[in-house]
Amino acid sequence: MKVVLQNVTKKFPSRNKKEKADVIAVNNFSFEIPDGKLIGLLGPSGCGKSTALNLISGLQKPTEGKIFFGDDDITKVPPEKRGVGLVFQNYALYPHLTVKQNITFPLENLKGKEKLTKAQMNEKAEEIAKLVQIDGLLDRKPSELSGGQQQRVAIARALVKMPRVLLLDEPLSNLDARLRLQTREEIKRIQNETKITTVFVTHDQEEAMSISDMIVVMKDGIIQQIGNPQDVYDEPVNLFVAKFLGTPPIGVYEGRTENGKLYIGNDCIFDVNVKENKEFTVAIRPEGYALNENGTFECKLNGVEVMGRDISVVITHDNAPEQAIRAIISAENIVDTSKPTVKFDLKPSKVYLFDKQSGERIYYTAK
Repeated sequence: MKVVLQNVTKKFPSRNKKEKADVIAVNNFSFEIPDGKLIGLLGPSGCGKSTALNLISGLQKPTEGKIFFGDDDITKVPPEKRGVGLVFQNYALYPHLTVKQNITFPLENLKGKEKLTKAQMNEKAEEIAKLVQIDGLLDRKPSELSGGQQQRVAIARALVKMPRVLLLDEPLSNLDARLRLQTREEIKRIQNETKITTVFVTHDQEEAMSISDMIVVMKDGIIQQIGNPQDVYDEPVNLFVAKFLGTPPIGVYEGRTENGKLYIGNDCIFDVNVKENKEFTVAIRPEGYALNENGTFECKLNGVEVMGRDISVVITHDNAPEQAIRAIISAENIVDTSKPTVKFDLKPSKVYLFDKQSGERIYYTAK
């Protein structure tokens, strides 16, 4: 099911008596979610991603704009008639019901032609339980399940009616690191098998990038960038997106161009086709550093962290606002830790320029 949001805005009344202006949670949000795709809504807390999800589900009504499922305008359609499945962060399972009863609960409210017999409900519950791999737990109560198993029950309950759209609101936040990894892989597998259009809300960029067909990066209710996860990582449109995506985070420096050359501090990095002499924010991905004792970029060496196949070189620089930056290089390299500094060559494809005031990307070609 294709989902289209057209110029959707959601405003809430201000609770500040002195400041009467409305709070804009989602601002002129326009986006088309292709049929059968898994879309990640990504951004920091308070960016409006959960509000956008609630608008799609019908739990909240937009102040302005329209929402379509396929060709149907469902802007004013109540949640129960939209055909959506919802999975929340806290699972919201009924503690007194078994796993099977929790899964079949949404089916018990079906009426008319959609009404099912008990045998049909049990059959659907068993079928969906197999899909999420909890078919051996149907007689247990939620208290007898692990966090990951409870989350699978919540997903099964959302899927049992075969919704037109599946909405997941921070579904992995309550799980430990290993379970989070396993469950996100399961979510991707289930979505691939069912082909249900899915919207996955998270503040964890690693989660969003690992399972999403497309990501939507948000800030202050406004879409910052939409695209394939790898494309957004490789080609951020502004400094916010560049800093938000990536682990370890991107290194940020104060730089400038002079006579067609890019400088960070006193180091001339490489020639660029930027004619004007101007100060910029320079951002370098961790994998953009190439160890070279005669390199063009010199940093203070704080330490070396061996991570198996990679080495994390912890560096600082007088022109970097952050106290420590991590450069990721191959473990085949040997860093001389007896020296106070380390030198790199920088890979132009991993070095970005941003306007110091607006944060917008400045595109250039290295010579």
